Amino acid sequence: MWLTGLIVLCGTALTIQATGVETYHVEFVIESNVTMDISTVLGSLNPSQISQPGSFSVTKLNLTAVCEIVGDQSTCNCSFGYVWSNAVCDSLRCCKDSSCSANISDFNICIPKVTVCLSGLVTAINKLTDSGPDLAKKLTDHFQELNGFKGLNVTGERTTSADFEVELSVLFENANLNRVIETLENKLEATITVVSSGLVSIQYPKEIVDYNSHQTLNCTYGRAIDSAGWDLTYGNIKSNINNGIVSEVTFESGNSSSHPSKTNIIIRKVTGNWAGKYTCSFSKGPKVKHVASAQLDVALLPDVITMTTNPLSVDCSEGSDKTVEVNATIQATTEPYTVKATYNNGEQTVTNTSNMAQINYSSNININCKPTSPKRCCQTVTFTFTNRNHKNMEGKINLTVVYVGDTTCPADQKWPKTPSGSTVVSQECEPGKVGSIERTCLGNTWSEILSKCISENLKKVANAANDFAQGLGATQAVALSIFSGLKNSSTSGSEMNGAETQESINVLNTMADASATISLTESILPDFLGAASNILNNSWELPDKSLLHDMSSKYLNSVEGLVRNIQVNNTQDLNTQNLDLKIWRVEPNTTINHTVFDVAVILNASGTVKTMAMKELGKNLEMKFKDTQPPSIVLTAILENSSSRINIKLGFPPIEDSTEDSEVFCVFWNTSTNEWSREGCWLESIGNQTFCECNHLTSFSMLMSKISVSLPFLDEITYVGLGVSICSLLVFLVIEVFVWSAVVKSNLSHFRHTAMVNISLCLFLADCSFLASSFPQALSPTWCLVLTVCKHFFFTAMFFWMLCLSLMLLHQVIFVFSPLRRRVYMFVSSILGYVCPTVIVGATYVYYRYTDTNYHDDKTNYHDDKTCWLIYNSLLKGSIHAFILPVGTIVLTNMFSMAVVILTLVKSSIPEGGKEDDKEMVKSIMKAVVFLTPVFGVTWALGFAVLMTPSKDPMSPVIHYTFTIVNSLQGFFILLTGCFAEKRVRDELCKLITSGRPASKSKSDSMKNLTTANTKD
Repeated sequence: MWLTGLIVLCGTALTIQATGVETYHVEFVIESNVTMDISTVLGSLNPSQISQPGSFSVTKLNLTAVCEIVGDQSTCNCSFGYVWSNAVCDSLRCCKDSSCSANISDFNICIPKVTVCLSGLVTAINKLTDSGPDLAKKLTDHFQELNGFKGLNVTGERTTSADFEVELSVLFENANLNRVIETLENKLEATITVVSSGLVSIQYPKEIVDYNSHQTLNCTYGRAIDSAGWDLTYGNIKSNINNGIVSEVTFESGNSSSHPSKTNIIIRKVTGNWAGKYTCSFSKGPKVKHVASAQLDVALLPDVITMTTNPLSVDCSEGSDKTVEVNATIQATTEPYTVKATYNNGEQTVTNTSNMAQINYSSNININCKPTSPKRCCQTVTFTFTNRNHKNMEGKINLTVVYVGDTTCPADQKWPKTPSGSTVVSQECEPGKVGSIERTCLGNTWSEILSKCISENLKKVANAANDFAQGLGATQAVALSIFSGLKNSSTSGSEMNGAETQESINVLNTMADASATISLTESILPDFLGAASNILNNSWELPDKSLLHDMSSKYLNSVEGLVRNIQVNNTQDLNTQNLDLKIWRVEPNTTINHTVFDVAVILNASGTVKTMAMKELGKNLEMKFKDTQPPSIVLTAILENSSSRINIKLGFPPIEDSTEDSEVFCVFWNTSTNEWSREGCWLESIGNQTFCECNHLTSFSMLMSKISVSLPFLDEITYVGLGVSICSLLVFLVIEVFVWSAVVKSNLSHFRHTAMVNISLCLFLADCSFLASSFPQALSPTWCLVLTVCKHFFFTAMFFWMLCLSLMLLHQVIFVFSPLRRRVYMFVSSILGYVCPTVIVGATYVYYRYTDTNYHDDKTNYHDDKTCWLIYNSLLKGSIHAFILPVGTIVLTNMFSMAVVILTLVKSSIPEGGKEDDKEMVKSIMKAVVFLTPVFGVTWALGFAVLMTPSKDPMSPVIHYTFTIVNSLQGFFILLTGCFAEKRVRDELCKLITSGRPASKSKSDSMKNLTTANTKD
């Protein structure tokens, strides 16, 4: 009997090449009674069998198995630390640590033991059919079929589910595990999922990495696999990692240990969000997942340092030293920071308090208020945070200090006494909101409070969107949650402030940027469009118009980007209050013709066409076209999967208030310059409808501008005429002072001269206000508003005094024998002359101020920076009608009165007969017309002709010049007709000039009579 031992030696040969290192596992069998040098055995290896022949070396020799052969019988055992391979177990049923008597010469005999753990979950629809020991036995009976099975424990059991763990010592085959799972699912009538650990190798930085550094983690698995992924766990929060702005995930499927499956993750900028436990996972089907985990230890620095002071401002005006508490607040963290506070190059004592969310570091700073102490420029406190890798992050704040002699704003509730030019910031938002409010001291006056507070829910949505864009939690479910949260936060009627609207648009912009690299599906469209529509309903009030324009442009670009990048399969159209989206799939050589918000879209192209119309946005976009009405609808058109030439026609609904003076522009939104442009777009008329046609796709609209009148020397004529008028009115009023007592001899003359004086006074002040507002760009908003109100009031009052004069004359002509009493006339004329204009102007201002309607062209300051005058939009639209309607009524009444006077003159001259009498009658009529036209304001009827005549009409320049000349010289005409044309006034002036004093009474008596006339009966 021969006893022969077979020893299987497993060696590793390394072949060193210029391009790298290749590793080969080699097995060979020798008889135990053979004696030879091992180098002889290695020399028998044929290098030609290596893919890249060359020098190689042996790094490890291990005894893996020992077999005893007696005759035809053999008994083999794996050496310590080795176990039968899966091939031996599957084919010969020699598994685990048992002896094997089969012929194993054709197999990879024994492999090293490894520790493999399986974590499983059994889930039933209603209730588990087995529980307790029965469940454990069934699980054990089937899992022990796996090679290297060591044991199974049920770790948690519930009514419908149970957790279990399995320990193995072999790298198992996925097919075997899937077979066990499938059998158990049938017997238990439940679903089973398994996660393994120990099969995947992970490479990661084991040292403490720097904040903001670039890091890479790798995982390998020596089997063919379907997919791979990464998760990040920090505390109790677990997030999926996908491609984003910060992260990049790659996957390569392999087929063996020499060509394993690989997945890598690159973190371009490691911040606090990216510190934690990384888990890579390889999946083979829906039931089995293989994972490996590693902790990325980051020497963190604060992402945000919030600096505050208490009090907000330090009052050193009394000269005594003060103490201010400076606080630096950061998000709660486990990083053991070393924190140092410095002030004027001196280190200060720092204390800290913390809660679950924040850590607050504070230092009490002593401010030297002596005159020799440094001024505001040096009042800076710095907090320096140092981490374990000795990297620093600083937070700074400039202290607001009031010194002796400073111009200050007084204390106002929570806002302390503050020096001019300083802005104080408070973190005290209303309950349920986070952020800050700030206020600036301008001179000795506080500015309006600027709120940067947003709701806590909106802040959470914004944080989730930022994480999503970085690649953290970038899944479809998270995207749906973000848009749903944004929709709820921006629900119409929730009274969002400007800061919240701005933050909501930032969320849209962040998601639009993320959608360029992260796939978004059509399931998010309803919530996305709902949120975007609600945002348009909320407040867009911001302190700076440039911010408003930037925000509007960002909104348009974000919505357009999301509509372009969202993948659509079945959706055809979605409609909200302010957004209308339609999606069409166009075959080649097909023309689509559909409408969105009544805008007809005609496009001849192939591919997927997305068109969306937006309301309420055009009024917020920057408008550089002169005197242009903001568009009511902005339309975006996107064409996917097409390389054909593009030509789109858009039929916008008729623009409201369009007149013959209106000029229409076809424009698109230029995203490079953030303004409307006409390049590549033109107007085309088809029948009675005008179409906007463009040779490219983007956001379109149609603008309407009223053609402004620009005639040569018109402004110069206006200024000269007003100057002459003002001087004439001043002369008239001076003359009235001197001749008043002499010419006012009867009630009729008293009535006439009282009305004339008030007409002249109101016209004088109105013309002065008009001249003062001739250059609006040089005026402040407040002065522009004041001058607008003054012009509105004084011009209106002038016409009401003209009405008083007209009614007095009409009464005198009709009721000859019923003269007016002086007291009655003065009372009625005072009511008409001043109370009625006050009511009209006040009511107009209050209406447009408190109903969100423009009193002027500017909604915020209630004045038009360009004209300092009321606005005219169209018929019965615009605050100018608060002037036109009463003036028009008065002018018509005065014309009626003048007609009655003329008819009376004609009637009184008829009985006389004769040519001479006819001539006198004509002269009387002409005299009446000339005398009454200026004081009755009849020339202002030309103003209605100006409004009603199209600018393109040939008569338009004639009407404009006539209106300007006649009305700018109205004061001069009043001087001629109301003063020099009256014989009694001329005679009194001659007496005054020749004698040096009035004929009847002294100057002081005249003044007294003029000022006390209202009290006489």
